[in-house]
Amino acid sequence: MTFASASRLPCWVLLSLAVWPGAVHAAPPALSVKDVAALKSACDDVVSRTTLAKAQAGILVTTLDGKVVYAHSANELLNPASNVKLFTSATALSTLGPAYRWETDFLTRDPIKPDGSIKDLYVRGNGDPLMTTERLYAIVSDLYHLGLRRITGTIYLDDSYFDGNRVGPGFDQEESDRAYMAPTGALSLNWNAVQINVFPGAAAGKPARVELEPPSDYFKVENHVTTVRPSDRGRVRLKLSTVGDRQKVEVSGRLPLDKPGVQLWRKIDQPTPYFGYTLKALLRQRGIKFYGRVRAANTPSSAKVFDVAESPPLALAVRHMNKVSSNFIAEMLVKTLGANLGGAPGSWAKGISAVEDFLATQVGIPRGSYVMKNGSGLNDTNRFSAAQVVKVLTYMAHQFGAGPEYMASLGIAGKDGTVHGRMEGTDAEGHIRAKTGTLHGVTALSGLVESVGGERFAFAILVNDYPGKHADVNAAMDDLGVTVAEAGGPVGSDATAKALVADATPRAGPLAELEAHMATYGSLAELHDKRNLPFLRTALRTERDPAVRVVVADALYQSAPGDAAGVRALLDAWSGSPDVLGRLQAAARAKGVAVPSVGSLLDLAAGGNAEALGHVVELAPKAQGDAPLTRTLTDGFDQIARNAPDELIAALHAAAPEPSRAAVALLVQGTAASTDPGENPFPKALAAAQTAKDPDLCAFAKQLLPAFTAQLADARAKLKATPPTVQVGPAPGKPATVTPVSAPAPSGG
Repeated sequence: MTFASASRLPCWVLLSLAVWPGAVHAAPPALSVKDVAALKSACDDVVSRTTLAKAQAGILVTTLDGKVVYAHSANELLNPASNVKLFTSATALSTLGPAYRWETDFLTRDPIKPDGSIKDLYVRGNGDPLMTTERLYAIVSDLYHLGLRRITGTIYLDDSYFDGNRVGPGFDQEESDRAYMAPTGALSLNWNAVQINVFPGAAAGKPARVELEPPSDYFKVENHVTTVRPSDRGRVRLKLSTVGDRQKVEVSGRLPLDKPGVQLWRKIDQPTPYFGYTLKALLRQRGIKFYGRVRAANTPSSAKVFDVAESPPLALAVRHMNKVSSNFIAEMLVKTLGANLGGAPGSWAKGISAVEDFLATQVGIPRGSYVMKNGSGLNDTNRFSAAQVVKVLTYMAHQFGAGPEYMASLGIAGKDGTVHGRMEGTDAEGHIRAKTGTLHGVTALSGLVESVGGERFAFAILVNDYPGKHADVNAAMDDLGVTVAEAGGPVGSDATAKALVADATPRAGPLAELEAHMATYGSLAELHDKRNLPFLRTALRTERDPAVRVVVADALYQSAPGDAAGVRALLDAWSGSPDVLGRLQAAARAKGVAVPSVGSLLDLAAGGNAEALGHVVELAPKAQGDAPLTRTLTDGFDQIARNAPDELIAALHAAAPEPSRAAVALLVQGTAASTDPGENPFPKALAAAQTAKDPDLCAFAKQLLPAFTAQLADARAKLKATPPTVQVGPAPGKPATVTPVSAPAPSGG
């Protein structure tokens, strides 16, 4: 095609050719044999020197025309976690089309009366996964503008387009009320989750304020959250249960007066009444009178359509699903596929069969060569190989009809999605589009790369049963991604990226440098500013001093306490070794400040985080001789016992004898000296643990309760008999002495 002829093409054609990698513009230059050999060697180096060498890892890198560049156990079937969504989304986009829309029908049996009233309203769902409160309110407004002013009878909810099974295979392996476990339903709302907002009350001792979004008659809220002093640590607990066709939300715990509030998302149990009761509330809000019942029922054939609400296109649903890894949308897509291709009602069996047909007939992955039971990849349910993941990626990369939307749904390294904080500052940033996958003991990263040399690759990295920390295997996968992105570039073209991956050996620097870093990163932590996250993530990758890494990770966590990535970074960076804790203690004494990250660990421990609790218990004996740290931990353990008594007992039981005894001793001192007006629930939790199913934990609690009670009474008596002094804790330079409790040695761990 000449330039002259191309210039006569319509605008939309030119745009399509410009953005699509398989379009008619000039193909990127192929890598030389030397470049391919160098890339293979570099990939080998990453695998051999990282935790990937000791894990079950399937890895494949190919050019988009199928030329294998690097392979490592590429045909081994592994748990791919959320990489399963790559197969679900490819099938949905290819078979239904990117422009497919779900319809939600509003029907009546009788025409609307002159006064704007109808008797009954029927709402028939077809599996829209993108219905939100905002969209539903807009639909209600449409009904209002169509003349509806009053419903005198009943609202009937028809969810028969899907079968009655709410949760798919693999969901039953986990008991959780978290939003990622949300059920499916042909009538669904807000990803079948509810936002629970908890704010401190007007003063310490007052009830906290609990607000739900959306406000709906579907929920019955019981608020048992108490506002506590700003100096206290808090924790909000949720318990959701089904009461008839409604959901009871019990909120309990403690929330410090100076906290901005807590925002939590939880799944709902019954999608259809959730939709119905929320619709009822929105009707009243918009001025449409309705005081009747909502109930489930099939739509009669005599009902006529009053209004039809179309969803945004499938392409948008897939984009949201893959960018944030939504399990809910993935399973809704499976049922939608089942209903469209196998006939209503949609089911997992029909939907998975549709995926298998697509993979066999279009992609060339035969049935029986993999295991797929759900569409999201949740839990231990699915098995695919890296080669099969790459095959579906390369197939979609050459499809004009659905490929652009498929590519656009993948996260962009260093920019958005679940890879927004990964590979920043390297040649991979902005040049890798990938889907992550994460389960316990499983992690994955697969997608497409455009390298410095202009070559385009598909890659898949599936890792199971890896040793060590999750952060280590993620870093290794990122190293591979960066290595592929650098392919074909001139030597030394990316010195920054090479510096990030060339030397990962930890090395402790001079104490003066650690003190300076504490001041620098500590000042950033105090800002609590999310805008500092990219800078801090880069710092965490580049700092080699393990103690400095803890300081950076603490700043990362404090900049966004609700971000799971920051929590993970802090827990992975922390160490009680002399190179880390010992040097942090020395630097903190020299600067006259608190030991960095201890406060954050105590916050997480008070929130029930098991890993943070383990770190705090291990820290207990190392406070000996450190008066400020001792004071921090005595108060910290008291606060943990008030917020997470059951989790604290489990952590004490799991710890080695020395830290367990030291932690209990600090807890006794903290409880005895506490001015918290509330009763410490730790003794009651110990009493309850005596009937635990775990016989070792039961025996541990039976031995600890009388010892703790006796020593607590003794500590309180000593405090009462001791005249108050200005000095709190040991005098400067003197060792802190804590009377050890004769706690039983843990029988496990």
